Amino acid sequence: MQQNDAAVVAQVLAGDREAFGELVERHSRQIFRVAFRVVGNEEDAEEVVQETFLRAYKRLDRFESRSSFSTWIYRIAVNCAIDLRGKRQPGPSLQISEDPEPGEHEIQLASSDASAEQHVFGGQVKKRIQSAMALLTETERTAFILRHMEGKSIEEIAAVLGIRSNSTKNSIFRAVKKMRKALEPVMQHQ
Repeated sequence: MQQNDAAVVAQVLAGDREAFGELVERHSRQIFRVAFRVVGNEEDAEEVVQETFLRAYKRLDRFESRSSFSTWIYRIAVNCAIDLRGKRQPGPSLQISEDPEPGEHEIQLASSDASAEQHVFGGQVKKRIQSAMALLTETERTAFILRHMEGKSIEEIAAVLGIRSNSTKNSIFRAVKKMRKALEPVMQHQ
């Protein structure tokens, strides 16, 4: 029977260091996915995952079981991703897949069977999305990614970002408005 995250955290804090591996196994895919969308490449996303779990392990005694472990670890991951992104050259933070079977919440562009016109249009959309994402503030970008690509609730996003729900809603609204405005010229030609 699988224990809940709080029970595993208690086990780790009681001295069972091996139990932390269960938390890594449970959450690493989601952490990688959100990190990949923020930093834009696999190598940096892997670095974010490692740094996230390292920080979480070192600060595990600060985890308060009142909140969910997944929200707490997401917040650490987002902070790690933003820190790494700030160290790197600014670039797009949205993962756009050209893979014929994209993962959940990824955007799929034209497949190799598509016409030349569809390839050109897909390339235009990809560039516009990258440009639009670059226009967003870190808070807007993160809120947008967590809401529209990770499917997180307003409350979860607010907890991850450390802001109030109304501020979260406003950040998402501003991000969507900026994205629509940036994508409008491409979408009118479809």
